[in-house]
Amino acid sequence: MALLDIFRSAFKGGAQARVPLANGIMQGWLPAYDCGGAGHGYDYARGIAEGFLANPIAQRSVRLLAEGIGQAPLSCSDTELAALVTATSAGQSLVETLAANLLLHGNGYVQIMKDAAGAPIELFALRPDRVRVVPGADGWPCAYDYTVDGDTTRLPVEDENGWPGVIAIRAMHPLDDHCGAGALQAAWQAVLIHNAATNWNRALLENAARPSGALVYETGDGATLAHEQFERLKRELDVAFSGAANAGRPMLLDGGLKWQSMALTPADMDFATLKSAAARDIALAFGVPPMLLGLPGDNTYANYREASRALWRLTLLPLAEKIFAALREGLAPWFPDGQLGIDLDRVPALSEDRERLWSQVSDAEFLSRAEKRQMLGLSPEENAP
Repeated sequence: MALLDIFRSAFKGGAQARVPLANGIMQGWLPAYDCGGAGHGYDYARGIAEGFLANPIAQRSVRLLAEGIGQAPLSCSDTELAALVTATSAGQSLVETLAANLLLHGNGYVQIMKDAAGAPIELFALRPDRVRVVPGADGWPCAYDYTVDGDTTRLPVEDENGWPGVIAIRAMHPLDDHCGAGALQAAWQAVLIHNAATNWNRALLENAARPSGALVYETGDGATLAHEQFERLKRELDVAFSGAANAGRPMLLDGGLKWQSMALTPADMDFATLKSAAARDIALAFGVPPMLLGLPGDNTYANYREASRALWRLTLLPLAEKIFAALREGLAPWFPDGQLGIDLDRVPALSEDRERLWSQVSDAEFLSRAEKRQMLGLSPEENAP
């Protein structure tokens, strides 16, 4: 038993057996497949390639949330703790990296680097696809294996002195005791539909941006074109009249040829609506109001302002609190009284809400000055009336 567990047991009246946990169904770098049709199973590497790197809606959603949390004003009660959290991790913002990992993979792991005295000097965000949970005899995690190019490093949950070595953050997964479910997996089918609609529209653009039509050979006697004539017409259409560069170019016909235009079918027209619906589903999975991504809708200034407030209240603040709560708990042995979170008074999107709260608390005459400061999240003053 670790040293911290011994101390806990001593103060709580003895150790109690924990319920066992089952091995996770999604272990880090191993792909997780769903029960969909062939070719549509979710794989994290494929999800990053097609869902983040190749899909503008998913990428913008992740960047909007991760960068919003990473650049949010920090409220911290300890300068050393603030320096640890705000320092970059491998050249990237630690909080931003953890937020992106939670959204894409559903899990975030932080290695606590210590000096010779055992004090934390750096927090390093691990790539979650390289991490595999090592369960103990009762199923609870006892270590994490980090694999890079076939080389595996085992990171214990606690070192030999009982101090935490890894901070694990996970989104909720009802069927997994160890790993969380990322928002990208929920948006995967919508990502596939959006990418397919984009490829369809690009194919239409490469073919004069519409079904070009048909050349009809009408002579009245039922004659047909010779093979050489047919091949010559095909070459002329490909070279001189196909593609976006030749859109709208006039065509000169002879010898009984007649051009019959073909309009877009209802199925072709539905692709625009289908793509828009898929984009909204992607935004819904990540918790981003569609109008903040530039999607068509009621994009007025008032609605945009309300959408920004809703983004902070419903998505950014809960995600940030999940990350900061895990960091507070993991670093509690070194910073037992450390407070870490977002300074709500310095968030522009929440200025109206905070102004209303300050006004209501200030006008409450039945509250003392110390109670008012406590309701506003401020430290109490000494000798306050």
